[in-house]
Amino acid sequence: MSRVTIPLALAVFILFTASLLIGPAGLGVGDSLTALWRGGDGPIAMVMRQIRLPRAILAVMIGASLGLAGAAMQGYLRNPLAEPGLIGVSGSAALGAVLAIQTGLAAAFTLGLPLAALAGALGGVVLVMALAGPRGGALTLILAGIAISALAGALTSLVLNLSPNPFAANEIVFWMMGSLSDRSMVHVWLALPLMVIGWVLLGTLGRGLDALTLGEDAAGAMGISLTRMRLVLVIGTACVVGAATAVAGAIGFVGLVVPHVLRPLVGARPSRLLWASALGGAIMLLVADIAVRLILPSQDLKLGVLTAIVGAPVFLHLIFKTRKDGI
Repeated sequence: MSRVTIPLALAVFILFTASLLIGPAGLGVGDSLTALWRGGDGPIAMVMRQIRLPRAILAVMIGASLGLAGAAMQGYLRNPLAEPGLIGVSGSAALGAVLAIQTGLAAAFTLGLPLAALAGALGGVVLVMALAGPRGGALTLILAGIAISALAGALTSLVLNLSPNPFAANEIVFWMMGSLSDRSMVHVWLALPLMVIGWVLLGTLGRGLDALTLGEDAAGAMGISLTRMRLVLVIGTACVVGAATAVAGAIGFVGLVVPHVLRPLVGARPSRLLWASALGGAIMLLVADIAVRLILPSQDLKLGVLTAIVGAPVFLHLIFKTRKDGI
C-alpha cells in the first residue's frame, strides 16, 4: 500500500457521497440519506435507490476499471501513451452495441445492448490474441490491437452509413459518447462479475510489471513468464473494458490520464501504481459525472465528451514531453 492510497480512498468516499446527493431533484441531504438507508416506496427512496445509487456505483466501478487497466497496459508496454483501448476491446464492444441498436435487439430485449457489447468485446479479444499469436511480443500486440480497432471503427461507420433509420443512427451516436444516466442496478450486476475477474487478474501483475522495468531478459531471469503475463493482461483488460463499455458506452482517456498523474506520487513503481490508478480512475469519473450534472443539467452533456475534453490536453502534453525527452 502506497502513501497515497488512504487519501485517494477517502476522496472516493467523499465524491461517492456527493454523487448520491447531487441531482436535479433538489432533495435535502438528511431526507436523501434517510431514504437511501431505510428504503420504502416513496419518491425520494425511488430516486436515491433506483437512479442515483446505481449511477454512483457504476462511476466507481468503471473509473476504477479503466484506471487499473491503463496502469497495467502502460507498465507492460513501458509506454506512458498506452491506454486500455489500444488492444481494440472498446472498439469491438462499441461495434456489438451498435449492431444491437441497428437490428432492434436493444429495443426488443432489456439487456440486449450490454450483452451484444460484451459479445463484441469477447470477439475482439479473440481476434487480437489470434493475430498476436502465442509468441508475439508487445509490438505485435499493439499492432493487432490497432488493426482490430480500425476494423471495428470501419464497421461501425458502415453501420451508421447504411442506417435507414435516422432515430437509430442518432441513438448510436449518442450512445458512443458514453453516459451513466438512466442506468439501473441491473447494469451494476451485469458488469460486476466480469469486472471482479478483471480486477483480480490485473492485480496479480504487480510483481511481473516491477520486474519488467529491468528489461524482458531480466524479468525472464527472475522467473516471469512474459507469455502468461501478456495473456493475463489481455484477458483482464478485456473483462474490465468490455464490461465498462457494455453498460456505459465509450469513455476514453481515463486509463491514459490517471496513471500519468499518479506515477510520480508512487515512486514510479508499476505495482504501486495499479491500485492507486484504480482509485484515481474512480475519482476522475465521479468528478466528471458530477460535473455533467452541474455544468449543463438540461442539455444531457455526455460523460465521454467531458473526459475527452480533459484528457486531450494531457495527451498532447505527454506527446510534447516524450518528444522533448527524445523517446
